[in-house]
Order: sequence, then C-alpha cells, then structure tokens
Amino acid sequence: MLFYFSITRCFSQHTAELRGDIFDNGERALAGVSVVLKGVSVYTVVSGEKGDFVFHNIQPGEYRLYASRTGFANYEQKIRVKDKDQFIHIYLASQANELQSVEITGHRRKAYKLNETYIGSKGGMNIKDLPQSVSYATKELMLDQGDVRVGEVVKNFSGVNQFTSYDDLTIRGFRVNGQSNTQLLNGMRTSTGFWKQPLTNYLERVEVLKGPASALYGNASPGGVVNRVTKKPLNESRKNITLQMGSFNTFRVLTDFTGPVNKDSSLLYRLNLGYEDANTFRDLMFDKNIVVAPSVSFIPDANTRINVDLVYNASRSRLDRGQSLLANGDLNSTPQSLSLATPNDKLNENTYTITVAGSRKLGDNASFNVAYSRTGYNEDLYEHRGANAYAKDTMGKDVSNLVAMQIFARKRNRYIGNLTAYADFKINTGSIEHNWIAGYDYGSELSPAGASQLTASGYRNAANNAAITFNAAQYAQNPSAYIKRFLVKDGLLVPNVPSFNLNDVVNSQKMQDDSKAFFTNTTLAPTYYYLHAGYLQDRVRIGRLQLLLGIRYEHYTDFANYLATNQTKTNSTALLPRFGAVYTVSENINVYGTYVTGYNPQSAATLSNPSAGGPFEPLRSNMTEFGAKSSWLHNRLSASAAVYRIEQKNTLYNANNPNNPDSMMQIGKERSEGIEFDVTGQLTSSWSIMASYAYNDARILAGSDAEKNRQKPNAPRNLANLWTKYMIRKGPLSGLGAGLGVYYVGERGLSISLDQTIPAYTLVNAAVYYNFGQMQLQLNVNNATNKKHWVGGYDYIRLFPGNPRQYLITLNYAF
Repeated sequence: MLFYFSITRCFSQHTAELRGDIFDNGERALAGVSVVLKGVSVYTVVSGEKGDFVFHNIQPGEYRLYASRTGFANYEQKIRVKDKDQFIHIYLASQANELQSVEITGHRRKAYKLNETYIGSKGGMNIKDLPQSVSYATKELMLDQGDVRVGEVVKNFSGVNQFTSYDDLTIRGFRVNGQSNTQLLNGMRTSTGFWKQPLTNYLERVEVLKGPASALYGNASPGGVVNRVTKKPLNESRKNITLQMGSFNTFRVLTDFTGPVNKDSSLLYRLNLGYEDANTFRDLMFDKNIVVAPSVSFIPDANTRINVDLVYNASRSRLDRGQSLLANGDLNSTPQSLSLATPNDKLNENTYTITVAGSRKLGDNASFNVAYSRTGYNEDLYEHRGANAYAKDTMGKDVSNLVAMQIFARKRNRYIGNLTAYADFKINTGSIEHNWIAGYDYGSELSPAGASQLTASGYRNAANNAAITFNAAQYAQNPSAYIKRFLVKDGLLVPNVPSFNLNDVVNSQKMQDDSKAFFTNTTLAPTYYYLHAGYLQDRVRIGRLQLLLGIRYEHYTDFANYLATNQTKTNSTALLPRFGAVYTVSENINVYGTYVTGYNPQSAATLSNPSAGGPFEPLRSNMTEFGAKSSWLHNRLSASAAVYRIEQKNTLYNANNPNNPDSMMQIGKERSEGIEFDVTGQLTSSWSIMASYAYNDARILAGSDAEKNRQKPNAPRNLANLWTKYMIRKGPLSGLGAGLGVYYVGERGLSISLDQTIPAYTLVNAAVYYNFGQMQLQLNVNNATNKKHWVGGYDYIRLFPGNPRQYLITLNYAF
C-alpha cells in the first residue's frame, strides 16, 4: 500500500512542456541547433527544419538554457519552468555578426525591427536594456518607403521632424543640423555640408538617441543625436543593382556588392555606389550626386577584427533658399515652386569620411577597441539669394512684391578628426555582474585659412560708385536728408543687386549680369578647436535590475582670432554624469529611468557663423526620462513609451537685427517636456508595421518678453506616423504586396519672425510591390493626396515647401 501511494504521488506531480523556435538575426529559421536545458535534470534536443524544438515532461524549477551551432555565437539564458506549458523565441548571432564592441561586420537581417543598438552605450547592447529612448529605421524600411534622404526617413521617429529642407532637424524641440557636430557616422562625430542631405543608399540604418548624449559623445544637442550607420561587409556573396525613375526627371542607379575576398573569409568587402541626376519641383533646382562607399573588414582570427570605411560624395546643385511670399503674408500669394535663384548659381560640394576601427578580444571577458575617423568638406558656392527683407521705397517702406537681393560667392574647407579608444571588461562580484568601459576621446575641427566670400548687397549710393545699407533708425531721425545718400529711380532706392519681382518671376529668374554689382571681399576667419575627454562607465546587473552609471570629463580648447597676431587660447571643462536603471518586470517588459547631462560650447569654431556675435556661454542641459520597453509575438514586435523633461540654458536665437540678419542673442532658459510612443515589427510573417506618436511642449522660459513662454520654433506639439506593409506569400498572387502610410505634423512657429506660423498637415503615402524571382518592381506614391504643406522655415521670405505628389518606380535585381 505504501509503495502504491508513493508511485501515485510521483506520477501525479505536474510537469510542463517547453517549446521554442530559433532564428538568426535575418529572421531565418535555424535547423540543427543543439539545445540543452540544465537544472533539476538535464535535457537535450536538436532544432528541426523550421528551427522548432520541444522539451517534454520538464520538472518545474530553475534552469539554464544553452543553444549552440557551428558558425554562431553560443546562446545562454536563465529560465524558470512553471507547471504549465511555455514557449520561447531565440535569436542566434553569427560569429561574424555577434554583438560586437564596434561594428566591424555587417548584418544579414531583413526586417524593420532591431534587437541591438550601438548608439546608447560604448559597445553593443540590447535596446530593451538601454535606459534611454532610441528610434531607428533600417535599410529595409527606407527601401520600402522609397526614402533616399535622412529628411524623408525621420517621419518614422517619434519627436523628430525637419527644421528646414537642409540637413537640419528638430529633435524633442531642439535643433540639430549637419554643421554642428551633433551628427554621428558609425558612432563617430562628423559633419555634413548642411545645405544638402546626402543619399542613404550606403546606410544600414539611421538611428536617433533621444536626449543629451554628451556623456558619450561630447558636445551635442540636448534634443538628441543622429547616427548614420554604413553597411558593413558580409561573409556571404550578395550583389544588388537598383534603378529608380520618377517625378521631376529623377534618375538613380544604386549598387551594393558584398562578400568574402578569400576562401577562409578572413577578408571581406562591401562596395556601395550611387549616381543621381534629379530635378525638383522647385524652380531651377537640381541635384547631381555621385556616391562611392567601399568597406573592407579583416578578421585574421576569432579575436581580432579590423574595418576600413570610406564614404565619398560629390554633389553638384544649386542652393535653395526657400519660397518668398508677398509682404501681405498670404501663404497662397506665390507658388510653392518659386525660388529666387538664377541660372548663374551653383553649389559644388565634396565630402569624404574615412573611418578605421578595430577590436581585439583579450580573453572571454575583455576587449580593446579603437577607432579613428576624418571628415573633409569643400564648398564652392555662387548664389543669388534674398537679403531677408523687402526692397525699400523713398518713404522707407517695404515694397510688397520686391524682395531685396544679394549675391554670395564663397569658397571654404572644413576638416574634422576624431579618435576613440576604450577597454571593455566584465567582472562579477558574487551575484553582481559588472561590464566596465574605460576610454579616451579626442576630437578636433579646423576651418583653415584661405576661406573667403564676395558679397554684393544693399543699395547704390547717390554717386553710383559704391553700395550702402539702409538703416531704419538713421532714416527716422531725418528722412529727407538720409534719402539723399541713395540713388533713387521711380520712387525706389536703386538696389546694388536687382530686386526679385514676385509679380514677374520669369524675368527675375533670368541669368544676371553681375559685373555691374559692387562686391565687398570678406575673409572668413580660420577657426580651430580640439578636445580631450576621458570616461568611465559600468553596466551593473543584479538579478532583474540593471544599472548604467557613467561619467565623462571633457577639456575643450578653442582659439579666438585663430592664426591672427592677437590669437588667444580659451579653455573650458565639463564633468558630465549619467545615471540609468532598468528593471525587468517580465520576460516581455522592461521599465527604466534615466538622468543625463549635456554640454556644448558656442565658440567661433562651432557656430560656423562669423556674423553671429559673441562671445557666448556654453550650452548646458539635463534630461530626466522614464519609460517602458517591451517585446511581443516571440520578439517579432516591439513597443515603447517614454515621458521626459529636458532643460537647457544659454541657447542662441536670432536677434532680429535688421542691419545684421545673422546676429544671435542668448536666451536664458528653455524647457522641453513630452511623451512618445513607438511600435515596430511584424504582426505576422507577411504583415509589418511601424507607428509612432509624440507630444512635445518646448518653451522658452527666460529671455526677452517677445520670446518668453513661446513654443520653440519649428517644433510641433504633435507628431504622428503610421506605416504598414503586407506581402502575399502563397497562392496565385504570391509576391504581390502593398504599403500604406499616414504622417501628421502639427502647426509650427517660425524662427525669425516670431508671430508667423505654418499650418499642420497630413500626408498619405502608398506603395505597391511585386517580387518575381530575383527581381522586385516597386511603385511609391508619396503625398498621394497632393497636400500643400511646408516642412519648416525662418520667416515668410524663407519658407521651405514640402514635395507635392510624386511617383517613384524602383527596379531591384539581387543576385
């Protein structure tokens, strides 16, 4: 009887079934993976053809699950088996693609969703474990949407919109532009030419770390930092050729080749090429671009990785200074296609960035990483542009249909260098896991001697032998005497450069004879700065709690009046702490909180504006953020939410000085606070989705009475985006798919004229796809409803209209 009861009790004890599936980072099922479960007992299975596996009759308790297969990094996970059936989803990283300290080799994934990021911490980490908000767009999303420039990509990022049509963004209410060194390329500080957004064909992804990033990257915008990640080599052969044709005489040829160079795959290559010849809907505007982006990775052994990246872009275009309205302020008073350019104008830019990065493992728990990048930029500009004012009559009044004009002829160069080196090592103290990073950064920017600008502006003097400016204050003192200084015709002051007649666009846009204009030669003063910084960071794991603790000390050196006889050196320092915590509520949900600080000098070298004035105090900022990150549907779908407050003091704003439109003034304090939501991933294997919403209240708290309590310029309170794509995988319509997107931007104030606004807008974008064999044919219709809108602006003389309805046909051949 006793034996009977013992047997009965044993067999009545609850057991469970543990099922799962295994994929690589490209969402491909992995067969033949050895899966071991160790704990109360030891169980071993091998995954099937669909990557599936199952453990039967598992006793409840604490276990460790191990998964391994040749060519992939080993996988390990703690798991609690309960007295009911469970399912887990596992991703294995290729050994050439495991979570690297620096990105040396490429990614095979073909999905909208990312699991890891390199932007939020030195070295890679899971996005769910990062106590700060990150938005991103993969190359797959960019291709599906027909996005070819970063300004088109940012609609997918909560809290990010265009400030102008240049390489110029607003992140959480704060401006970030390509000249300000707050942009990154492969995690290294870089700069663009600002005027033009480069093509994205060589990019693996674009990502944004929200909030001050100075503890990681030095001087940066408090709103966030943009990181463009280039495509890295793969250890398998892939070739891709893309042709694009569309509205406004658009034509592009893009190629992407990658694979091993030798038999043992120790040397890998990738080559991205791009050619663009396109007009725009804006009068006289065009873009001709050549992009050459080779990348080589050398992996001599399992512990050593070296990568060399080059991105070269040759751009030929005209500079678009925006749309001007009649002085009555009617947004419909001029066509959105109107530009003030002439056929004489040109903007020739050449930009290169070369990056050398290496990583060396020092055993299982330590590595050393180093990277150096150098960016060079050359500008050759000739333009007819508005003078940010209307022409004057002899009564000192604006002539509503005449925009005062000026001519700029400018040549300049800029060079940026960055070095980062850090050690990464893991140490456990009992049950507490530490991942320490200790490193050093060096950065510099040089605008060398030799840059200069010819400027023709103002009005002709009475003797018609020079140009003079109109000063409203002096005119008011004695109008009749003051006007005698000017050459007058038909009741108007005769301009040095003919005014642009908004009522006679065709004649105003003719080629101009500039030989009669009076030019002044302005030397653009050379500038130079450099910085040294050291930082220490510890990622701590205590059970379900993770801490991210960091501190950076930066010593910044700038040269006032660089290379002049009165050159002086100025130094500033900053201590930048960072604190973050992540708590794992469940297998699906992490919650987090963070506090970060920011710092950005405002010197001659960083402002890139010799007419700004100054000297100015550095920007100082801080952010508090709380949020949650989650993954669902076996890690195919992610969702996140964040609430934040950012404070900054010493911001520069336009001084609204009519005699110096470029002069700046320093505002006392700003605050930005809001909420953000993001959803990314796959609802099914055929249905992908990306959605976001952001509310942002960004106000000037201390400054002049005119600025106080206003929403910051070009910072909408509401932003929302939805994009979804569905592909038919089976049946007679297999290979056919469609995409649909809706993008909303709220009303915005402009940055120079504080009382002027541009309206909210909603855009509808659509796409149709057809895959047949190794080819894909794609049609994108962006702004399908032909909504009239503006993406940003300075005032009603410089507005930046958004594209009307446009079509883009893409033919992609992979082999």
